[in-house]
Order: sequence, then C-alpha cells, then structure tokens
Amino acid sequence: MERTSGTRETGGEPGEPGRRRGSGPDTGRAGEAGGSGGGRDAEGAEGPGGPRGDAGTADSGGTAEAGGNEDSGGVAVPEGRRASRRLRWVRRGVLAVVLAVLLPLIAAETALRVAYAGDPAEGTSTRNRDAIWLGHAWVDGRKDDADLAAFARRVRETGIRDLYVHTGPLEHDGTLPKALYPRARRLIEGVHRTLPGVRVQAFLGDVLATESPDGMRLERPATRAAVVRSARQVLDVGYDGVHLDLEPLHSGDRHYLGLLDDLRRVTRPRNAQLSVAAHQIDPLPGFHSFWGTVTGHPKWWSQEYFGQVARRVDQIAVMSYDTMQPLQSTYGGYVARQTALALEATPPTTDLLMGLPFFHENRFGHWAHAETVPAAVRGVRLGLSRTDAGRARFGVALYVDFAATEADWRAYREGWVR
Repeated sequence: MERTSGTRETGGEPGEPGRRRGSGPDTGRAGEAGGSGGGRDAEGAEGPGGPRGDAGTADSGGTAEAGGNEDSGGVAVPEGRRASRRLRWVRRGVLAVVLAVLLPLIAAETALRVAYAGDPAEGTSTRNRDAIWLGHAWVDGRKDDADLAAFARRVRETGIRDLYVHTGPLEHDGTLPKALYPRARRLIEGVHRTLPGVRVQAFLGDVLATESPDGMRLERPATRAAVVRSARQVLDVGYDGVHLDLEPLHSGDRHYLGLLDDLRRVTRPRNAQLSVAAHQIDPLPGFHSFWGTVTGHPKWWSQEYFGQVARRVDQIAVMSYDTMQPLQSTYGGYVARQTALALEATPPTTDLLMGLPFFHENRFGHWAHAETVPAAVRGVRLGLSRTDAGRARFGVALYVDFAATEADWRAYREGWVR
C-alpha cells in the first residue's frame, strides 16, 4: 500500500490504501550506499602512470629521493606504495560498510523465512467479517445493475461482510463535493437488496501534507471539523459507515486521534461503523523513527500508536502490502509477524482485518511475484495461529476489486474461506 489514498480521479479508479490509494488501506523507501574512488590522493599526488613532479634532490647525506617519503626507519617509501596502502584502507572501509548493512538485512530476511514455516492451526479461516475495497466506478455511474448482480454472485458464498466504496476523495480542506457520488444511494439500496447483511461504507481519503507542501492539514481545527461534516453527509445518503484512509500518517499524530474521537461521536448514535486503513507496525521497536530519519518517510506506526487508533474505531484494516519483500516466503513471514503485532495491539472489541494484495504491480516497494494472495493468506493464518487463534473479530480485507484476477479470488476462497 504505499499508495496514495487521496488520488484525484477524473475518470479512472481511485487511489489505493497504502499508496496510496495511504492509499493503504499506505500512502509510499530504501537508500543506497556506495563508495567513490579518485585519481588524486589527499596530498594532490596523481596515481601510478601520472606525472610524478620533480625527480627529487640529494639530501644532506647524498641520498636521492624519487618522489617518495622516508618511513619511520629512514627508508624512502615510493609514492605508488603509499597510494596502494590508501586504496587498501578504502576497500576495507567500503567492505565494512557493506557488511554492516548486509548482515542485519540477511538476518532479518532469514527470520522472516523462518516465520513462514510451519502449519497454520485448524480453524484459522474466515469468521465472516472480511471486507473489500471497491473503486469509484460503483458510485459515479460507470457500474450498473448487471455489474452488481455479477459481483453479488462472486461474493455471496465468501466471508465478505463490508464494502469500502471509494466515495471521495476529500478536498484538502476536508469537504466532500456531492457531485462525486451521484449513484451512491442506488448502490446502497441494491447491495442491501441483493446481499442482505452486507454493509456499505463510504471510503473517504486524502493525501496529508506531512511530507510535502500540498495536502490536508489535520493540525487545523477547521479541517477536522469539515471532515466530520463530510462523514455526516455520507451517512445521510444511507451509507452504513465511514472508512477513513489518510496518508502518509505519521506515528503519534495526536490530531488524527482527536479526529477519530469526533467521528465516533457522529457514527455511534447512528449505529454506523467507523473504520480506518492503517499503516503497518514497526517490525522492530522504533523503526519508524530510524526510517523517517534516513528516507523522510516514516512509513510504519509504533505498536502503541496502532493500539491507540484501534481502540477508537470499530474496524481497523492493516495495509499489509507494499512491503519491499523480494520473495513469497519473506513476504508471507512478514505478514505473519504483522498479524501477530496487530493482534497484540487491537482490543477484542475491535474488528482487525489484514489486507490482501488483489493487485499486480512491479515497482520499488512492491513485487507482484512476491506479494501474492496465497503468501498473504498463509502469513495471516500463521500469525493468527501463533497469537490468538480463537479471535472472533478478525478477518481479511481485499485490495482492490478492479485489479483482481480470477487467481486472486480462487486463492482467497481456497486459502481463507475454505
């Protein structure tokens, strides 16, 4: 995910959570280290094969110098040998830096591969609390009744209970133009008629001005108040809840917590759902601070902050994709670890959903050959098995309908719905 949640659409599908759909349900990485070599040494002498300057003069004892210096024993050291020594030290320094980077990385990837081993516990399958992110075409008129009928046939025998329908994006000031969703009421009524018990939530997102000058500024009270009004606006249309995806959202943002408190005061009296797309949790304590210092994009949340968010909402969906993992095994191990961390932080009264990558892209941060639905499902089941196999309020969230393949749907049904 990470995708840019606030992607502005004029005719295409919405941005994604985590990319930003942040998004990602994040939106979305790694620095390079390299050495450099030069022709001149620190004193300005050129390397072998270049001019050597004066041939030298006789010293008081009549010994001639040929472009070298005396060592501590009074023996002349040729300039070429001095350059060779420097080159050896440079090589050793570069090797030390490379090892300092590679060894922890190899250890971390090995640990993820180990986390992917073993067999999931029996019963770690759908609890009929799954969700799927749907594109904007469902509310702007591009999808019709025939599309809804086909979608209903696909999901009727699965565990999907919630639809996060892209209804925004929000404006940077928090407002939501009504012209963006002219067919929303028709969709809601159609879903309630063809899929009884399935809830339709308004997916509202935007890019935050946390890493660039442009975007929504949650520190402004007027902006937060406008987001709350937008939530009331979509609930008045008939939506069963509000799904919020604001990215990139940095760990510890107190203004976001305040916004969730304000939104909860709107949704709870209406018996409506309040759900959010959440960033991944620090794979190591404090890792978001390190990564933010190195890249300017902290990406992860602390486990403590994740828990603070989870306690304020009815559902929290982790954007567990866009992980930079190169292999299915390490990606699956990463998802297993994220599932465990999220279970530890989420109260049993909140629905926890782990994101499945129903999209296929190849770019830095996401490789389609590694981030697959089978690997994600297995990782989710392993994390659930090891942490809280009996957790009732748990599920998966599929991102995203318009990019999904038949293989993705089959892997979800066979691996999770079972």
